[in-house]
Amino acid sequence: MWRDDFDGTSGTSPSGADWILRTGTQYPGGAAKWGTGEVETMSASTANVSLDGTGKLAIKAVRDGAGNWTSGRVETQRTDFAPQPGERLRFTARLKQPDVPNAMGYWPGFRATGAAYRGDYTNWPAVGETDIMTDVNGRSQLSNTLHCGTAPDGACNEYGGRTSGLATCDGCQTGFHEYTQIIDRTRSDEEIRFYLDGVQTWVVR
Repeated sequence: MWRDDFDGTSGTSPSGADWILRTGTQYPGGAAKWGTGEVETMSASTANVSLDGTGKLAIKAVRDGAGNWTSGRVETQRTDFAPQPGERLRFTARLKQPDVPNAMGYWPGFRATGAAYRGDYTNWPAVGETDIMTDVNGRSQLSNTLHCGTAPDGACNEYGGRTSGLATCDGCQTGFHEYTQIIDRTRSDEEIRFYLDGVQTWVVR
């Protein structure tokens, strides 16, 4: 088991032993604008990514006086999270989505990407990616998505991926909710299950 409760002094960066703060507008050699047309520049500034002093990590989008946006993108240092045959692996995070009067353009996400992506950045979607939580434009909704195979089209219907569609996520902008993925290899028909506050929202077999 591995976890981070984000204990620490308010206004400081998360542990560099556990987390990588990505910066700029793309991975080295990867697709521009992070592959999704994002307008912000990712920053390691504590104005964008910092502990809040009460066991939470705050990731904030900030717009300067010239209209330029910065935000934060964090990844675990570890890349060895993988279930063996006969095992289950669970990813869980308690998240509060953006709660602003006009959330148009916000695209928070919690995802897991295949370890082989680290350092290559040209092997997506074959490397695999699961989007455990995606929300767009401040809606009280979420979606789960599996990316895989080849693009365009392929087994996962890229570039959009195989997706749950939008599910209701009442209160996700005003409070913390638990988003979970379980990769279950204990079954002959292995599956990936997605949950919101312990209630299953989607399954892929």
